[in-house]
Amino acid sequence: MKKLLLSCFALLISTQLFAQEPLKIGAKAPLFSLKDNAGKQVDLKKILKENKSVVLFFYRGQWCPHCNKHIKNLQDSLQLLAAKGAYVIGISPETAAGIDKTIKKTKASFSIISDKDYNVMKAYKVNYVMEPGLAERYKKGGLDVALANGQTDYVLPVPATYIIDQSGKIKYVFFDKDYKKRPSVKNLAANL
Repeated sequence: MKKLLLSCFALLISTQLFAQEPLKIGAKAPLFSLKDNAGKQVDLKKILKENKSVVLFFYRGQWCPHCNKHIKNLQDSLQLLAAKGAYVIGISPETAAGIDKTIKKTKASFSIISDKDYNVMKAYKVNYVMEPGLAERYKKGGLDVALANGQTDYVLPVPATYIIDQSGKIKYVFFDKDYKKRPSVKNLAANL
């Protein structure tokens, strides 16, 4: 009976992830104001006043090789994005110590924010709870996602990127439930 209940719960969680939909192009971007990895206050409303657009991306953690590759690509092309008037912000549920590791691995010089309460992830509709079996497989592989996030639950973001224009509206969305996929910098630059 217990096994049946766990299977039903896992199916419900999986269905929730597969049914999850991102914010749409043209929607008003939810505002936030949080401190980044360097202690700088990152206020989306203020940043939008000072820049043509914001590239806001969500990543899982420093332990994710696909995330690190994407962050490195963004860093390598940061001058190109900035020349188009874009300000880049990364959001992760991982702890500040995890973000420090991300920065060390990727040399990221843009703002990265620890969304420890998942408020930004929830506002942008990218949060999901890992199914228990998946969380256990990660643990057996040496990664406790809850511990990496400084939490007791197993929440990750769907890898997603939003480009927000100066008026605060979403003008581009990349949202793929396949954690291996990310938008190319070329694609992002073309949508700025």
